[in-house]
Amino acid sequence: MADTIQDNCFFRRSDALPQVEMRLADHSSACYSTHSHDEFSFGVIDNGAARYQNLSSTHQIGRGTTVMINPADSHSCNPDRQRWSYRMLFVDTLWLGQLQAEIFQSSQDYIPFSEHYQFSEYGYRCFSDLFDSLQGADSGIAETLLIDYLEVMFAGRERRLQQSAKRDSVAVTRIRELIMDQLDSNLPLERFVEETGLSRYQLIRHFKQAYGQSPHAWQLDQRIISAKRLLQQGDSLSDVANNLGFADQAHFQRHFKKRLAITPKRYQSFFV
Repeated sequence: MADTIQDNCFFRRSDALPQVEMRLADHSSACYSTHSHDEFSFGVIDNGAARYQNLSSTHQIGRGTTVMINPADSHSCNPDRQRWSYRMLFVDTLWLGQLQAEIFQSSQDYIPFSEHYQFSEYGYRCFSDLFDSLQGADSGIAETLLIDYLEVMFAGRERRLQQSAKRDSVAVTRIRELIMDQLDSNLPLERFVEETGLSRYQLIRHFKQAYGQSPHAWQLDQRIISAKRLLQQGDSLSDVANNLGFADQAHFQRHFKKRLAITPKRYQSFFV
């Protein structure tokens, strides 16, 4: 869907997860009447302050605050004497309810937020990572970050599934083999689910226990490890990016520099 831009705002549907609509407002002064959404909606304030009403409660909130709004709950959120900047996500309720059922083993249609807002630097950073991933096209990474984010948001609830200490080493080994056999492919979580019989949440948790990262983050690291060898051999940056499944050379360079604090070209100059 094409972006709609007006008054320093954009709306777009995520290419990675089409069940998610994204909104960004930058230095906006727009005000809203009380309204509701069919979807789950949550987001963060990046700058400024606002008066936030959710059902019968009113709150003063500012930068770093995460707001959480349940489907059909009447609310409004307006700038407090100045412009403000914020980012929001609107997630299909049925789809999110199914994801919650996997994570928390709930039989409800969906688990509602128990709070209207929270202030957490960690939560703010998690949201930013999720929002950035949703602007890309890699559904595996976006879905993994959404699952991680939901676990953080609902971590204190009694409905949360208690983690089992037992690890499914056979499933983890199978995921690892799939990744290494198809290092240049962006394998969706559904492929791992089909191969292991685990839910998306279970396979991510088990893989993290074994390797300290989600399957897709680990795959990126393995690509970078392979890229180092290819660069040392003198392969061109474009060939390395293409052969290892990166979207383009810029995508490859960004992840390489993020892990090694040096560009691929600079790295290669030490060997070739």
